[in-house]
Amino acid sequence: MADMDEEMSEDTLPLQQDLTCPVCQGVFQDPMLLPCTHSFCRECLAKSSRFSSKCPVCRVEFREGSAIPNRALNDASVTFLKQPNRRVPPSRAIEEETCCNLHLKPLELYCEKDEGPVCVDCVALHNTHRLWPLKEGTNICKKELGYKVQIFEKKVESYKNMTKKFSNAVEYIKYQAGEAEKTIKAEFEKLHKVLYDEETKRLNDLSTEERDKINSIQRMSDDVQKDIESLKELIDSLKKEMGNEDLPLLRNFQNIKRKAQWTEPEPSFLFDSLLNMGKHVGALRYNIWKEMKAHVKYYPVVLDPNSASPWLSLNADLTTVKESSERLTVPENLERFDPCVFVLGAEGYSSGKYKWDVIVGDNPKWILGVCKETVTRKKKFTLSTSRGVWAIGLSKGVYTAFTAPDRTELTVQQCPEKIRVKLNIEKGEVSFWDGGREKHLVTLSHKFEEMLYPIFGPGLHTTPMILAPGKMAVHTS
Repeated sequence: MADMDEEMSEDTLPLQQDLTCPVCQGVFQDPMLLPCTHSFCRECLAKSSRFSSKCPVCRVEFREGSAIPNRALNDASVTFLKQPNRRVPPSRAIEEETCCNLHLKPLELYCEKDEGPVCVDCVALHNTHRLWPLKEGTNICKKELGYKVQIFEKKVESYKNMTKKFSNAVEYIKYQAGEAEKTIKAEFEKLHKVLYDEETKRLNDLSTEERDKINSIQRMSDDVQKDIESLKELIDSLKKEMGNEDLPLLRNFQNIKRKAQWTEPEPSFLFDSLLNMGKHVGALRYNIWKEMKAHVKYYPVVLDPNSASPWLSLNADLTTVKESSERLTVPENLERFDPCVFVLGAEGYSSGKYKWDVIVGDNPKWILGVCKETVTRKKKFTLSTSRGVWAIGLSKGVYTAFTAPDRTELTVQQCPEKIRVKLNIEKGEVSFWDGGREKHLVTLSHKFEEMLYPIFGPGLHTTPMILAPGKMAVHTS
């Protein structure tokens, strides 16, 4: 019985070949017949027609809608699929792996365009393609895969390097946290000392007033006590005179009456005898805060160290920037400028009016202004308003506004040591002033539509660029 099944399976192979779609290499499913007499599955023909109006086998053009259902071929395919003995023997399955499904001939060639093996009878179907012997085709594929391997190996190394950078970033964050903790503790220690000194001063003032007021009351009390003794002596004297005989008492009455006088004022509290409680504890927190104003500085802008070029060094409170003596080891985060030597302000602005002063001193080269948040950071670029930077600068003794398409040279009578930047987003203006002499330098106009950040370029010089503290005022109502 097994031999009969094998024989029947062998007999079905030519029929299976005749019922095989040249495109999907499977038994026809709802076959369609072209005018050139070649048939294909309906779905295979539809997919092929998307890319070309030529027959996939003979490459003869056909018009859309010219294909008709091949009913006879469809019936034969359905009948074939229903046969219970249409299995392929193992030996034949192995043979088919090395043979063309369409022509049942050995796969001896490699099509470079279709990237697959073909038989000699397939050459007509690939007449415009480049064909290679299997061995050379294998070498071509191995070479291409080798390139892939090299690319992936480089990616592995790149990913490994990135993990190292991530690890270094973790250590850097720990370093940042440590530095921030030191600064916070130092600032609070200063504030604690200010508060302690203020507390000590106020307690001393309270103690001094308490002592003075008590001493004053005590002196008044002592004076009253002396008056009491004097009054007692006067009373005793009068009682003694009142004990005399009638005639001597009457003869001496006027003299006794003259002596029986008391001209001292009635004892009472003096004005402001008690402690001034309003002075010591009235609005205590507000008064302390007002006194602390002298020990606190306000900066309209502070620097963002995460945006600073590795060649820039910032101080602990982020108000001073200058050239670093060596390139700092910092993460390559997206916010950081590199290779351009810039740093941004820590806060961005999308509306409102702002003003800040920068002390440039005798620095021979610097850049100051504002830029949009999406300004280029990881490659060199030309500063201009068209690049999203509205700034002025000093270089080789010339003051320049970075306008587009050409820069504008500024006329400056005296070299300013302090530059004032004024930003009015609603008005669309950023203006620059000599902050020391209150002289206007230039105004740049633009319709600002992105978040803007202050930008600072101190140049590669040891002279620091310093943010000047702003003025503080206490307003009450």
